[in-house]
Amino acid sequence: MALSADIKHDSQAVNGARHLAMALAYAVRPSRLLHPFGFARLLIERLFRRVPRTQFLREPEEALAAPDGLVDIGGPMTPERLMAAYRRAIFPWCHVGPVKWWAPSRRAVLFLEESRIEKNLRRLLRQGKYRVTFDTAFREVMRGCAEPRAGRYALTWISPRFMEAYAKLHEMGHAHSVEVWDDDEGVLAGGLYGVACGGVFFTESQFAGKRDTSKIAFVTLNRHLQHWGYRLNDGKDMTGHLAALGMREIPRAEFDRIVREHENDRHPPGRWEVDPELDVAGWKPEAEV
Repeated sequence: MALSADIKHDSQAVNGARHLAMALAYAVRPSRLLHPFGFARLLIERLFRRVPRTQFLREPEEALAAPDGLVDIGGPMTPERLMAAYRRAIFPWCHVGPVKWWAPSRRAVLFLEESRIEKNLRRLLRQGKYRVTFDTAFREVMRGCAEPRAGRYALTWISPRFMEAYAKLHEMGHAHSVEVWDDDEGVLAGGLYGVACGGVFFTESQFAGKRDTSKIAFVTLNRHLQHWGYRLNDGKDMTGHLAALGMREIPRAEFDRIVREHENDRHPPGRWEVDPELDVAGWKPEAEV
């Protein structure tokens, strides 16, 4: 037993050292060479300015330009502070060091009526090869999102401290997961997780253990969000994957306005369940505008 514990400890140490090395390499890429000056600037602000534990050094409109969108550095990731962040269109993200809080100048968002479902994806949904659930394996989904992507460096910001922070939000009914199951093999094949705040869902991360399973999770979630009266799904940074699903970029000021306008939309926290009456494969968002 002692030998097994020693091996596990050594493995964790090696993985931690590898993560640190890769995070530092990521941070010194040419496009990020000026970022340490921004981090230092806000660290100095934090030393000389006291703010309540649920508040932030800067409002989104006061965010730094380099690094783009930085509004605070450090402080706790308690459920109260996390929800205060989302109500201000702020989110935490960090590979190494103290947690950083962001409100970038442009935001990738999906207005639900602009959702796109490709023909191949509709066909896959109709086949019923995969089963979709909500809020049944939150931690497993987070671990899946933290796993290395094929052909990419094994670097993730979803560290144990993030997992614990969002697991607490999940227990309180604010954070939610979408699971895509391959029942033939008895495995979790894909999914996503995020945070519901007012009339906005903030997608944090997705993963696909099998082809298109993250897309299945995403469109199933969006069909329910539309049915429940949510305004949009936030994806933070634009990617080709998100653009193919209907996301587009909007300025920070527009995003902040939408978040504020829908802050008091009535969506009580709690566990979500898939509605079997909703036809995801046949959903035509543009026809419901």
